[in-house]
Amino acid sequence: MIIRKAVPADAHQIAGLIILAMDDLAAKFAGESDPFKAIPLFEHFAALPGNQYSYENILVYEEEGVVSGMISAYDGADLETLRAPFLTYLQTTYGFDSIPEAETEAGEYYIDCVSVAQGKQGRGIGKKLIVALIEKVIPAKHHTVGLLVSLNNPQAEKLYGRLGFKTVSRRHFMGGDYSHMQYGLSGDTSSDS
Repeated sequence: MIIRKAVPADAHQIAGLIILAMDDLAAKFAGESDPFKAIPLFEHFAALPGNQYSYENILVYEEEGVVSGMISAYDGADLETLRAPFLTYLQTTYGFDSIPEAETEAGEYYIDCVSVAQGKQGRGIGKKLIVALIEKVIPAKHHTVGLLVSLNNPQAEKLYGRLGFKTVSRRHFMGGDYSHMQYGLSGDTSSDS
């Protein structure tokens, strides 16, 4: 088992994991009813630099040469810059013309996706990825790590709570309702959202 920075060659495996994490959101982006039809979309962006789904923003959990988990995260201040190529591509390729609400903000290091492959869940892989991100990746200038978790996913909310994340607000994002949770790297969480 190894946790490492992703590389472009991981894009296909990463795309499938993003779909598992996003589910209906991925389907909305691609204008499909089946989220797995969005795999080519996320494979494309996972292999490219300079976007919110780029390998540059991803750590992977690899076992025996297979990526079985991933976490993507970036500086919340960079959200608009990182999402711009993705939204432009969605509009020109899929006719998606909505502008999603901001899911993060400046001052927060944002966890966009955490996903563990089917059949590998329940083994602590997601927790290991979150801990690795917090301990090894987040720049020193950040004091808060944030994420959104669907109100329809209480198990995930409990997991993040056990890791020290606290719910600071509720957010509406692309038709769904989410808990905005934060982890304070300096020992306390911020509630300015």
